[in-house]
Amino acid sequence: MDEKERDGYLGGTKVNELYCQGCGITIQSEYEDQPGYVPTSALNKEQVICKRCFRLKHYNEVQDVSFTDDDFLKMISQIRNTKGLIIKLVDLFDFNGSFITSLQRLTGENQILLVGNKVDLLPKSTNKNKLKNWMKQASKELGLTIQDVFLISATKGIGMEALQAAIEDFREGKDVYVVGSTNVGKSTFINRLISTSTGIEDAITTSYFPGTTLGFIDIPLDKKASLYDTPGVINRHQMVHYMSEKDLKIITPKKEIKPRVYQLNENQTLFVGGMARFDFEKGERQSFVCYFANELPIHRTKLENATDLYERHVGEMLSPPNEATLEMLPPLESKTIRIKEGKTDIVFPGLGWITVTDGDITITVHSPKGVPISVRNSFI
Repeated sequence: MDEKERDGYLGGTKVNELYCQGCGITIQSEYEDQPGYVPTSALNKEQVICKRCFRLKHYNEVQDVSFTDDDFLKMISQIRNTKGLIIKLVDLFDFNGSFITSLQRLTGENQILLVGNKVDLLPKSTNKNKLKNWMKQASKELGLTIQDVFLISATKGIGMEALQAAIEDFREGKDVYVVGSTNVGKSTFINRLISTSTGIEDAITTSYFPGTTLGFIDIPLDKKASLYDTPGVINRHQMVHYMSEKDLKIITPKKEIKPRVYQLNENQTLFVGGMARFDFEKGERQSFVCYFANELPIHRTKLENATDLYERHVGEMLSPPNEATLEMLPPLESKTIRIKEGKTDIVFPGLGWITVTDGDITITVHSPKGVPISVRNSFI
């Protein structure tokens, strides 16, 4: 028997278990969106490689994969024993949800550059310097020491030239490791770096550290150093893990978001689809500015009617969520907040935020349990 085979199950049928010749992952034919997928028709080939390695080999294209927290931690902790530069990618629309809080202890003394992706989707009125300063401060509060902050759009290439120059300065000939949570645009970012920085045809090779199932993707930077892509970590604080694919497309901005302004009196409520709720409980009549995907509907109602409206119309008038999302979505959890100063953002992770324009008010916000809301000074 081949050393890469052993008894096991594949797609529900008992077979000799196979391993990808490219990355070492266990082959499976049941779930196309999971690591190790190979169509049943390709199982009898002399060299069996997973869909991800196939895309790498034939199209020079990186496809992100997600690992459990433990898998990710074991893999990333190996960086601690190397000398390199860490590129930490976060989603500007889900900073806290896409932030890996344990990164500092996993990467040791290696320097870290923090990169905020999807800057092209922010309103033009965004103060980029205030945003970068906030990201630095937020990182410090979350226990991460960073060297610098960059704002980019991996899709459009915005900010990539400055970032590439910084990578060269900071790495000093050492390897570079790109880390990030699922759904932050890491694979797009890596592909953008490949096409603009290496200048090498078919730059990607597959490589994995001993003891790991699926390892880092090795992209040569020069004769001595490489850029390594790492699997995306699953962060349970991300809204994406409770959404159907159809709903995820609705809540994810596709182009620059347009602010929507609502004049509210005391005891009025805003519903963001059926995913979040904002109750204005006490304060003078004022404007609240909503920054969400342009396709995501917002409904206004009286506070006294809000609970009944949600119970009767969630998944219908108040959607998303659709039926598939409702099966996964935790119940909404409330939090009352007193805001003493104006220009404050109430952030709904993975969705967007509502800016309070004046202070001295009391609000109650509702979001799915386990997806905590945060408050920050507005950078718009």
